[in-house]
Amino acid sequence: MITIDIPGFGDLTLDHLVADYNGSLAIDGKPLDGVKERLSALAPQLRLHIVTGNTYGDAHDHLAGWPVELVCLPDGAQQRAAKRRYVEILGADRVVVIGNGRNDAAMLKLAALGIAILGSEGAAIDAIESADIVVHHGVDALGLLLKPKRLVASLRG
Repeated sequence: MITIDIPGFGDLTLDHLVADYNGSLAIDGKPLDGVKERLSALAPQLRLHIVTGNTYGDAHDHLAGWPVELVCLPDGAQQRAAKRRYVEILGADRVVVIGNGRNDAAMLKLAALGIAILGSEGAAIDAIESADIVVHHGVDALGLLLKPKRLVASLRG
């Protein structure tokens, strides 16, 4: 569990991290440098979930042995609703979400804390508008959770 008191934003008690994969923690299907180390550092504090459309079809191969629960969604228009429902089932008020796509927007908005990633793929406007904070890189998003005072500095008020 991670607890963060952000004046003017609220007290967060986070038990789960739900992250999109491609565009958020990976590019062209391959994990970004530094992601595995940061997820491993977060694993004692949070249950880690990667919920992905698995665009490149090889997320299982790349994430084998990582401290994450991998959920690969079928192609189709229902991914947005499936991701939102996944966060809802976990208890959205105890979930932090990382994502960049249109299909991530609903879960970013629902979560206690939504972090949008710009990254090399860019980010859908829906995702940016649904997030509480936007960072450049997936490693930066994970860094916010490892160093929560960074969140306090950006979100207080």
